[in-house]
Amino acid sequence: MSRYVWAEPPSQTAFPLARPGLPFIGAASFVTAVFALLGMQWPALLGLAATLCICAFFRDPDRVIPAEEGALVSPADGKVIINEKLSQCDYYGGECIKISIFMTVFNVHVNRIVYDGTITDVNYHPGKFFSANLDKASRENEHNALTLEGPGGQRMVVVQIAGLIARRIVCGVQPGSTLVRGERFGMICFGSRLDVYLPPETAIKVNVGDKVAAGTSILGYLKQTTE
Repeated sequence: MSRYVWAEPPSQTAFPLARPGLPFIGAASFVTAVFALLGMQWPALLGLAATLCICAFFRDPDRVIPAEEGALVSPADGKVIINEKLSQCDYYGGECIKISIFMTVFNVHVNRIVYDGTITDVNYHPGKFFSANLDKASRENEHNALTLEGPGGQRMVVVQIAGLIARRIVCGVQPGSTLVRGERFGMICFGSRLDVYLPPETAIKVNVGDKVAAGTSILGYLKQTTE
């Protein structure tokens, strides 16, 4: 039987929300309340619907994380759109495997770390806002690249990429931060994409078109090192 663990303590609320969404929810609620107090029924109803949609977008459900040795979990909810081996990659600096996950506005947008380790580098790059499912989005869109070093020295890179609608990348970690597999590290607001670069010997377990969930879906398994 598979074993699961909590990467972080479970929330104490029935409908946990991501902190970056609270200003949006507060603003929408305030406007809705003003319309209601003024007796503007239809604007108030539209405001209520918009508030509920924003709450749904910023939902942040707790996730149990697979505890299998060497398992790499998905950093995002969405659909796998790229699964390929690269001979050279600027982000990784050599041969690697690239997996891209595209998120629509209907997906949970909280990002989780793929494996236990220490953040060795965080590089933010301003850029354009092409649709995140296009190949050129990896390089030309606004993005934030995190390099993670596992306990066995394995190196992984996770890149948060803003999309056509997304205009804000949130990252709550810095170089030196130590994280555990499945722990939250940030989010991208309103539709986006995550690229993951893994060691070339990783045994990948997902295919293009697969739906994955952050923290719970296993992308693959690291090759175990021997002492």
